[in-house]
Amino acid sequence: MVSDHHKIIDALERSHPEKFLPADAAFARIKRGSRIFMGTGCGQPRFLLNALIDYAEANPKALFDAEMYVLLAFGMEQYRYERFERSFHQHCFTFRDNTRRTLNRGSGDYNPVFLSNIPRFIKRRIIPIDVAFVQVSLPDVRGRVSLGISVDITRSAVDAAGLVIAQMNAHMPFVHGDAVLPIEAFDVIIPHDEPLLEIEPFERDDTIDAIGAFVSGLVEDGSTLSVGHGRTAQGIIPHLAGKKNLGIHSELISDNLVGLIRAGAVDNAHRSIHPGVSTGTICMGSAETYRFLHDNRSIELKTADYVNNPAVIANNRAMVSINGVLSVDCTGQATAESIGASFYSGLGGTSDFARGASLSDDGKSILVLRSSAQGGAVSRIVPFLKEGEGITVNRGDAAYVVTEYGVAHLAGKNIRNRALELIGIAHPAHRAWLIEQAKRHNLIHRDQVFIPGKSGEYPVQLEETVSLDERCELLIRPVKLSDERLLKEFFYSLSPQSLYNRFVTVQKEMPHEVLQTLVAIDYRQQMTLLAIDRTDERETVLGIAQYIVEDPHFANFSISILDDWQNRGIGSILLDRCVAIARQLGISGFTVDVLTENKAMIGLVRHARKRGHSVDRTIEGDMVLYVMTFCDAP
Repeated sequence: MVSDHHKIIDALERSHPEKFLPADAAFARIKRGSRIFMGTGCGQPRFLLNALIDYAEANPKALFDAEMYVLLAFGMEQYRYERFERSFHQHCFTFRDNTRRTLNRGSGDYNPVFLSNIPRFIKRRIIPIDVAFVQVSLPDVRGRVSLGISVDITRSAVDAAGLVIAQMNAHMPFVHGDAVLPIEAFDVIIPHDEPLLEIEPFERDDTIDAIGAFVSGLVEDGSTLSVGHGRTAQGIIPHLAGKKNLGIHSELISDNLVGLIRAGAVDNAHRSIHPGVSTGTICMGSAETYRFLHDNRSIELKTADYVNNPAVIANNRAMVSINGVLSVDCTGQATAESIGASFYSGLGGTSDFARGASLSDDGKSILVLRSSAQGGAVSRIVPFLKEGEGITVNRGDAAYVVTEYGVAHLAGKNIRNRALELIGIAHPAHRAWLIEQAKRHNLIHRDQVFIPGKSGEYPVQLEETVSLDERCELLIRPVKLSDERLLKEFFYSLSPQSLYNRFVTVQKEMPHEVLQTLVAIDYRQQMTLLAIDRTDERETVLGIAQYIVEDPHFANFSISILDDWQNRGIGSILLDRCVAIARQLGISGFTVDVLTENKAMIGLVRHARKRGHSVDRTIEGDMVLYVMTFCDAP
């Protein structure tokens, strides 16, 4: 981007001499009490900002009572920021490390506005802007310049302000979309080259990688992605590198999203709007990423009232929104903006994208967070959000919540099932407390059974996806606390004959008291595996296999398959998986009690023999007792 550009600027100055002024002369045109907008994030015009602070201190009455509007305040060391704070009353739409203390002590004002609404409020002068400081690229061959990596609300400020002062920087990439403006849009141009601000790459850790692996399982090929700011949300992106035909419609274009483009995972081929183009509103990353955006027509930055508009977001089929949050309560409410009564972040675009993804055909709103804070001492899954905490994502838009302990699927579920799903992915050290709090507030049954300690922790590592045939994909996973409804539906879907084969009686009722003993289990002494149909978002249990340890060497095994799905191999898959798990626990074999007329179960015994397991048989009346000893048992 940087080249022999002096001739370009000289030619521009000759054609528009009235626009080229020294900085102090430009600042002298600002009236007292003006509402000033300062360019956003890594596109912030640092030279102009520092020069403006110096000018304000040298001429304290010239800018008396000026107000500064900032979306993302970067680019100032703390001592410079303190000088800025003395000179201007600030209005911030989000919080950063260098503004959090100032705003929480009341020295500035926080404007809690959805990012999608800010441009409209600027246009209607609900948020009035008199002066805009921005940074632009060198002009192209048609004489147009680009706002580069910062369009968001910057374009709206340029359109609304009576005085627009632009720092022309050869390091700023020429980015296409709403960033492109004619030179006439700017009243003053001050050339000054300096490297753009960069964001240091976030370091990944085992927790982020675990969350990323779970999120990857939720993102299907052909989806359109939005990924929010923050270490956790950004850290999961590399786990999507193996996906195909992804699209991007995201507030933030980051190093990691550009990495997906370069890896071939993103081609935007299946986007229902802007096919072939990645769409964003701001870019923050490395100089290498900025160079990648330069004159790259496959990437466009547009204004926040378009990119963050939930209706526009929803027009993307299979829109997947991934946002980091600070805390989620047992009803599905999430905050990404405050900790108690202290403001931490801001509304930003989290709500916009969660709402838009929820409205998208085949869309998914995914919230990611670490299960705990302060070294595990504080749970980030809580009974209820604290007093003063803003609800960034409401219960209706919380579809998936992911921690390092798994995925809670909340969409369409009642409060009881939501609470159990979320407690199941909380840090194990806090689950017993959460169960007691949920009982106390009637979020779950007062008699809810819970197995504390390691033996009751859901073994998420045992989850496995297998293909039954070309048309059906199964999730094989252990049963968990929130599965009561699934098991009830399964048992009531069995034919009388299948019920009789399983229970040696026609089980007519499956009340809560019975069901919870089936879902709250000691995984060391018992295992219940579910075969779940994954052809659509709704989970349907097709088969259940269970073993219960009888002595140190053998466990009793049983299995049930929905009638319409019998003889398709589900039983064999569940048996083989149960055998593998039992072997790891040192179990030598299974005992199986079977009615002589249960041909399906007898066929499963033949399958066991083919696997090399030895099987002994004892007949007692209309029952057969099989003793299956695993082929590698001692």
